[in-house]
Amino acid sequence: MADMTGRVVLVTGGGKGIGFGIAKAFAKAGASLVITGRTAATLEKAAAQLKEDYGVDVLALTADGADEQGVKDVVAKAIERFGKLDVLVNNAQASKSGKMLVEHSKEDFDLAINSGLYGAFFYMREAYPYLKESGHGRVINFASGAGLFGKPGQSSYAAAKEGIRGLSRVAATEWAADGITVNVICPLAMTEQLAAWKEAYPEVYAQTIKGIPMGRFADPEKDIGAMCVLVASDETAYMTGETITLQGGSGLRP
Repeated sequence: MADMTGRVVLVTGGGKGIGFGIAKAFAKAGASLVITGRTAATLEKAAAQLKEDYGVDVLALTADGADEQGVKDVVAKAIERFGKLDVLVNNAQASKSGKMLVEHSKEDFDLAINSGLYGAFFYMREAYPYLKESGHGRVINFASGAGLFGKPGQSSYAAAKEGIRGLSRVAATEWAADGITVNVICPLAMTEQLAAWKEAYPEVYAQTIKGIPMGRFADPEKDIGAMCVLVASDETAYMTGETITLQGGSGLRP
């Protein structure tokens, strides 16, 4: 794994699930961390574990990505604490997953767009001058197979995620001259919610696994987090504007 010692990484939704796995991977690589989320207790618990397990500096900040001023405050506090920002990981997303398109209200659709697409936009815009200043700025945005492959019951979620992919490609073009790379990861990972779903619907889970050639979901730290560290490293400095599917072979595409 690449050495991230001396680099500062901001992970949205970093208190649990995939975000916490990403935070652990960067902590293991030696990075200082800023983790955000909407629940203070979850963030505080995650920050304490990261500090204890890896001995890194962690700043936990309660924030909602849909809140423009809140995002500005997060970035300002990160700079106040660490003096710089090297990597931005936009992982946080809320949505009405499982709700069919015709059942969506405007409020349901707004939830996905505001938390995901606007969240990514706000964080990217506010982080930009510091990523440029670092000389090796990295943005890693998260999209989904829901958008790539048109998964049913995922209309607003897919719309937000595909919007994030379009935003990422434009930013990759505009920011390349500033030494900033912008890439997208589409994961299929085992999380607390998925584990609960597995317990509740074991037959459906077993059928789902059959559609994954590798026969398992990704580990948030060892698979998704490790890829984030690689994408944030100097070894991938020439890669930008790309979408990486980490779906165990179920995300095959041309």
